[in-house]
Amino acid sequence: MVLQVVQGSPSSSVVSVLLLSSTNSKTNTKSKFNRVKALYTSEADHKKDNMTSSAAAAASSPKWAQKTITLPPLRRGCHLITPKIVKEIGQDLSQFNVGLAHLFLHHTSASLTINENYDSDVRADTETFLNSIVPEGASAPWKHTLEGPDDMPAHIKSSMFGCALTIPITNGKLNMGTWQGIWLCEHRDYPTARKVVVTLNGI
Repeated sequence: MVLQVVQGSPSSSVVSVLLLSSTNSKTNTKSKFNRVKALYTSEADHKKDNMTSSAAAAASSPKWAQKTITLPPLRRGCHLITPKIVKEIGQDLSQFNVGLAHLFLHHTSASLTINENYDSDVRADTETFLNSIVPEGASAPWKHTLEGPDDMPAHIKSSMFGCALTIPITNGKLNMGTWQGIWLCEHRDYPTARKVVVTLNGI
């Protein structure tokens, strides 16, 4: 019995083994070769596996995106801004399967909140409520009046609702309830453009 080893090309790292077995008969001797191909892994397969592993790791690695959105001046009151926010961040948002969206308002006389997205009466009633519990005008007890009689009440209302929101992301969308929407509440009589920083984090 003879073993013959044949080395393949360097790039494929193929190893072939030739097994020689001979049998004798009365009339002649017949040689018979059985070719056995060993298991091997080529360089190309190694590269393919590495690329697949890298892609899987990249897909599962946390990623970030951030954008500053400028909202136009809006009259005093509560305003639904979900469509504007989603339009501005839609392309980045679609890249996340699971994560969080954080919204931060750059102002102290306006606020952000999440509430009813359907009936506009809810926004009007909320503005009525805020005006009823925060005194305003000449009879108000505020010392800070340098920027107008509506300024100090605006600061108080801003702190009541806050300037930041966190919303879950699921399958490339903001995962809010059916009737939930993002509000910008403008508390000044003479509003200006408002900036909202949206930060996305997830996988």
